[in-house]
This record gives sequence, structure tokens and C-alpha cells, in this order.
Amino acid sequence: MRGGANLADFRRGIFDSNTGPTGAEASELSSEVTGVTDASAVSPSKRPKTETKPAENGAVLRFAKLSEHATAPTRGSTKAAGYDLYSAYDYTIGPMDKAIVKTDIQIAVPHGCYGRVAPRSGLAAKHFIDVGAGVVDEDYRGNVGVVLFNFSKDSFDVKKGDRVAQLVCERICYPDLVEQTTLDETKRGAGGFGSTGRN
Repeated sequence: MRGGANLADFRRGIFDSNTGPTGAEASELSSEVTGVTDASAVSPSKRPKTETKPAENGAVLRFAKLSEHATAPTRGSTKAAGYDLYSAYDYTIGPMDKAIVKTDIQIAVPHGCYGRVAPRSGLAAKHFIDVGAGVVDEDYRGNVGVVLFNFSKDSFDVKKGDRVAQLVCERICYPDLVEQTTLDETKRGAGGFGSTGRN
């Protein structure tokens, strides 16, 4: 992004109408982040389909549709980090409000992984939509819901079949928990909240 802008600056700016990007600025920002400049950032009907190939490491992400409203996850390219998740129903999210958007799919991530439900950059840049509570455990088999936050001052409509988030499979460690009376000292110690530098 130009001018040293980053996503953290963008999120801080959405609460201030004088600093948050709007109109042409938001559209330009979205183009820089995603390369998408039209409504195809949300709806799959306006974007080309990408042929998928078997994973090079043999990993398999299994899923099942829970209703006829579900849409199978897709990837925008063969090297895309995440699979796009689609809304199974219509929703309207009010200004500064949230909604749990159902996908009507259940998933089984590869062994040793968890699923991270991440925001879509186009929705964040153009519509101030963010994702929260984005962890799908390896043993979870329920309906995958996406918590969408609308940080804008306008209502946001989600239509059935819209892409609302992306699912990224990440490796995870399952450590045993051991309580100790003290822990080993480090050079950093208890320093936090900017103690290592200004930026």
C-alpha cells in the first residue's frame, strides 16, 4: 500500500470518518490489496473459476454440506492460502454490529492442523467488514459459522452465495500443561506493549 499504510492503520481509521478511507479512496485501497475492483470481491458468479489440483503434500481438507443452501469452498488460485467460505443465507448487519453467518458446511481439517477463519481483504478495504472468533478445531464437526463485524456507519447486506471469509489450514502443536513455581529468566523479562521499540 502507498504512503506506508497498513491494515492496522486502516482498522484504527474506520471509527473516525475523517481518517477512514471512503469512496474512491476505499476502492483504490481495495485494488491495491486484492487486485479486484468490482462486486466480484463478494459474489462468486462474477469471477473466473480456477482449476484445483491435488495438494503437493497429500493433505486433504474434507467437508460435507449440511443443507441445499451450502456452497462448496473454493480457492481463487492454486497457491491461495485459504479456501473461500460462502454464506448459506441472506443477512443484514447493522452499523457497528455483528452477525454469525452460517455456511451450512462442516469440515475436517488435516491431522495436526486447525482451521483459521480469516477476513477477506476486499471486504475489509471496501466495506469495513472484519472477522472474529476464527478458530476451527481439528475435532469440531458442527456448522461452520463466520462472525462478521460491520465497522462502517451503514448497514451491510450479505446475500446467499456471497464469499464472507477464507479458511486457512495451519499446523498446530498440542503441548502438555505443566505448572511451575517459577520460570526461567530471559533478557526481555516482563517487557511488553511496545517495550522493544517504538514501531
